[in-house]
Amino acid sequence: MLSMSHSSGSPFSSQAPSIARLIADELGVTERQVAVTIELLEDGATVPFIARYRKERTGGLDDVQLRKLAERLDYLTELAKRREAVLTTIREQGKLTASLERDILNAITKVALEDLYAPYKQKRRTKATIAKEAGLEPLADRLLNNPALVPDKEAIGFVSKEKGVADKDSALEGARNIIIEKIAETPRLVGKVRETVWREGKLGSALVKGKEADGAKFSDYFEFDEPIKEMPSHRALALLRGQKEGVLRVKLDVPVEPKHEHPAVGLIRSEFGFAKRGRPADDWLVETADKAWKSKLAPASSSDLIGRLKENADGEAIKVFSRNMHDLLLAAPAGPKIVMGIDPGIRTGCKIAIVDATGKLLDHATIYPHEPRRDWSGALTAMAKLCKKHKVELVSIGNGTAGRETEKLVGELSDKMPELKLTKIMVSEAGASVYSASELASKEFPDLDVSIRGAVSIARRLQDPLAELVKIEPKAIGVGQYQHDVDQNALARSLDGVVEDCVSAVGVDVNTASAALLARVSGLNATIAGNIVAYRDKNGPFTQRSQLKKVPRLGPKAYEMSAGFLRIMNAKNPLDGSAVHPEAYGVVEKIAEKTGKRLDLIIGDKAFLAKLNPKSFADETFGVPTITDILAELEKPGRDPRPEFKTATFKDGVDKVSDLKSGMRLEGVVTNVTAFGAFVDIGVHQDGLVHISELADTFVKDPHTIVKTGQVVSVLVKEVDVQRGRIGLSMKRGTSAKPSPATAKHKPPKEPANSPFGALAALKR
Repeated sequence: MLSMSHSSGSPFSSQAPSIARLIADELGVTERQVAVTIELLEDGATVPFIARYRKERTGGLDDVQLRKLAERLDYLTELAKRREAVLTTIREQGKLTASLERDILNAITKVALEDLYAPYKQKRRTKATIAKEAGLEPLADRLLNNPALVPDKEAIGFVSKEKGVADKDSALEGARNIIIEKIAETPRLVGKVRETVWREGKLGSALVKGKEADGAKFSDYFEFDEPIKEMPSHRALALLRGQKEGVLRVKLDVPVEPKHEHPAVGLIRSEFGFAKRGRPADDWLVETADKAWKSKLAPASSSDLIGRLKENADGEAIKVFSRNMHDLLLAAPAGPKIVMGIDPGIRTGCKIAIVDATGKLLDHATIYPHEPRRDWSGALTAMAKLCKKHKVELVSIGNGTAGRETEKLVGELSDKMPELKLTKIMVSEAGASVYSASELASKEFPDLDVSIRGAVSIARRLQDPLAELVKIEPKAIGVGQYQHDVDQNALARSLDGVVEDCVSAVGVDVNTASAALLARVSGLNATIAGNIVAYRDKNGPFTQRSQLKKVPRLGPKAYEMSAGFLRIMNAKNPLDGSAVHPEAYGVVEKIAEKTGKRLDLIIGDKAFLAKLNPKSFADETFGVPTITDILAELEKPGRDPRPEFKTATFKDGVDKVSDLKSGMRLEGVVTNVTAFGAFVDIGVHQDGLVHISELADTFVKDPHTIVKTGQVVSVLVKEVDVQRGRIGLSMKRGTSAKPSPATAKHKPPKEPANSPFGALAALKR
């Protein structure tokens, strides 16, 4: 198993490369940084805690590096366990040589380890096994070792009706099966073949006969091929989805010119010394190499490499989803304002919920301004009464069905009654229905209709997106590509990490936060979060952080991990409302003592703090990085890293795709950022696509460097296809409505139709 040289008494073999060394090489950091981080993780420390409060020990590794480190640690630890099991099995068979053990110990991927284990793995009776039982292994060995022998003559001596070998042809077939299995279980060769196919192979797809109608959304893949190593994530996942649904037939192979030898067959011949030199067994052995490729190595390498492609595509899709989720959670909050949330609907009406500045439900109603009742006047009257009664400041309108029509209703109310001073905002209602039907919503509003709960969520997510969206399973928020096709465990781990990092970055007011939000704080879980709320309800608001130690199940480790991220505003000690960890309060007291200035006067005094040298207050426990963070926090204690709240204004009269015209300049909100561009809500019930080639006047490698989910952007309408719901947008300066050559130049071939360009709309669901 991989050694864990940092940990005494470890079961890991000292002959293997250490996990710390392997991860250090991958991340480009020192082995000591990784080893220390592993110790912290094994001791129960969380990534947000380590990133913020243990910089001296890790050498300043950030949360992104730490997440990658933790992910690789899990993989390599699983690999180490599997390695130990493999060694044990081969050792029990009495076949573990020093050379084999060394190779197994040095295998750093699961695929490489399984290649080495293949010859020793217990398997069902194969053709080769049956041939060996018939005594044909010596024949196979003779022909392998001496091609000068005549196969037919050698085979005659192995004919035995008792053993099931009817004639010389049967004997040679059995010998060939033994050699083929030997070829397929030669680790070095298998690895070379696999990498050759990865480097030179093309993954192609074709329509399964009779599936034309069912597979219309996969039409780009009815006759398609592309180098497998170059295939981007979204195309790979779309193609594999088509295969899974039985619409596409997928095949991987290396293109070979007529009468040319397949490179994999060449590798087999080279490895085993098969060559056409005029010897009697040469042709038979070369034919055996060809059959070994077609019957064993081709299907095995295809399966392995499509698995690798899927793993890589999953990783990229999860990365995209996680980045979008991060941007969405850290979107600007409107803050503590009284909000009317509207969940638009047609037949069932628009559900309204009024929440106060803290998110508490004050009132709710249902109006029917649209078909079939069309009670526009009654809806205006009902809304006006609610706005006056509760002094509503903001109106949050879900962007789903009838969203723009409902926005018109609110706009008319605002025009007729300007004294209300209403500000209307369209918000994404993604996940609202999931929250509405959740156990959490049922506990929060047991007597409230499910549809009204959705309106509450729409209102609250405007006040504080982070606090509200943590109540919804991240996957249900829908800001990713193909989220249902990727590894669900890996996706959940990544998104949970994103939520934890975002919550930690913002901090949580322990006296107002919901149990759902508290559960996402570093070091806490649902049980402890519920206990915090129960303690708060019973004993009143917390007045100091140290009171948290009295909460049931919140032990010393949980307190250490969470305290710095929990805020107590207007506490006895002003540091309790900051990101300064209680363990470092003594540092601030030392600063006050050395400078002769009271703590309460130090906080917020930017000019004074700027003059302080972190080195003057550093010691063996708290080094310069921590002191620097503390001084920055004292300057703006409890500062919110989220941007200033801004809203997009949708253009009046542009409510559906048919209203769009090329050349229109519109304002919109980025709803999703993918590897090939960004989707923007411009208020027509169908997101437009700003292709990566239209994001900026310069070349863009990664769309995330230009836009973020939730960002308000100005776009130009370039192309509109009303029939297929396709909207092409541009963010280039001074761009014309005519499709530019750059679009054709940079757009990848056979791009799957994405919302609005076809297939992705369906595949995202």
